[in-house]
Amino acid sequence: MTYIVTERCVGSRYTECVADCPVDCFYELQDPHMLIINPDECIDCDACVPLCPVNAIYPEAEVPDEHAEWVEKNDASLCTDDNRITDTLAELDGALTIDEVRQKEEEKFGYALTDPSGAAH
Repeated sequence: MTYIVTERCVGSRYTECVADCPVDCFYELQDPHMLIINPDECIDCDACVPLCPVNAIYPEAEVPDEHAEWVEKNDASLCTDDNRITDTLAELDGALTIDEVRQKEEEKFGYALTDPSGAAH
């Protein structure tokens, strides 16, 4: 099993999760602008989950059906030395709060999605 970054991260680039990753398995994509986890490098330590301010990181087995497409989007082939993130960076302008993420999901799906187990919020 690995951990999956979902749509909740798009357009935010919160990097609190990166700071505690013991294997530096986070990478930054530009389109869509977000972080992903390299599934070949993730050691399933769970350190990142409670640090994500928008609860975007799920254990693969807990990814809601509504975010199932994000399992494939956390693809090792998208991870290179050039886009590896090892330090915290400032979030993007307009980064959403957890309440704004939940509101966006309610508008999109008609209901609130379950947060990942181990989420701090």
